[in-house]
Amino acid sequence: MTLHLRRLLGVALVAALTACSASTSGTTTAADATPSPTAAAEPATIRIASLKGPTTMGLVKLMSDAEAGTATHDYQVTMYGTADEVVPQVVQGEVDVALVPANLASVLYNRTEGAVQVAAVNTLGVLYVVENGETVQGVEDLRGRTVYSTGKGTSPEFVLNHILAGNGIDPGTDLTVEYKSESTELAVLLAEGADVVAVLPQPYVTIVQAQNPAVRVALDLTEEWDAVSPDSGLVTGVVVVRREFAEQNAAAFGDFLDDYADSTAFTNSNIPEAAALIAAAGIVPQPAIAEKAIPACNITFIDGSEMRAKLEGYLQVLFEANPESIGGALPGDDFWYER
Repeated sequence: MTLHLRRLLGVALVAALTACSASTSGTTTAADATPSPTAAAEPATIRIASLKGPTTMGLVKLMSDAEAGTATHDYQVTMYGTADEVVPQVVQGEVDVALVPANLASVLYNRTEGAVQVAAVNTLGVLYVVENGETVQGVEDLRGRTVYSTGKGTSPEFVLNHILAGNGIDPGTDLTVEYKSESTELAVLLAEGADVVAVLPQPYVTIVQAQNPAVRVALDLTEEWDAVSPDSGLVTGVVVVRREFAEQNAAAFGDFLDDYADSTAFTNSNIPEAAALIAAAGIVPQPAIAEKAIPACNITFIDGSEMRAKLEGYLQVLFEANPESIGGALPGDDFWYER
């Protein structure tokens, strides 16, 4: 099989992140697959779109097994820099599974009239406010400032706006938020020592701090979310599947979920080994950076009723703040994938 790993990096950070550009390939055979309790499926090809960052950090063991020819199925993973690149792949049926921002799962469900389901939560809170300096000690300190961020129209924008509103700050009038297309653009500014305040996800926070130790984590947005919405946890990333694929390949998709759960457990439990795979996949430039970033990335695997309990509350909060943030309507019961 072939794993296409797209490298989309900021121009000024290319030298520092050279190791992030890599492409690997491998072949998967059913004969080499390790049997599991649900491995009764016929060998299947599963096309997977993931985003560069924590979601793929939890996927690297599965990717490594696929590359080595020891995976349960032919897992074909393509890693993208932005969620906008993944949306048409899902809508047009060019991928079977996608790892996307949590709100985007609901958007896809609504856009495809229920043709997409959510199967698991893979990442909890990973967003931080960082700066070169000591000017931000609380959310109120963002009032009147220019804040740089990524993810306009996805989780970073909606999370930031919800936290600001919960602290009495109008995102539209009380500060200026400038959006960049990718986290690497913000990483460039911060690594160069620019006097900026930025919303940045892991592992980019750790990457930037390796380049510029003066960069300081000012606010943990997971903690700030909990302060304004204690009954609704912050969910960053999820696994979605095309309904048709899941129905026609139920056993194979079940195998994938099991393998992905094992892969996330590997990342969290075998940090040095996982860090080497993460660097080799081009997600971060060096294993040492990955080792430091993994504990802060909130990589997880939650499915079934627990997934629904966590994600449903999060989507409700977003819907009440801005219905369009989740595609205009809360998803129906058929949104929730059940084995």
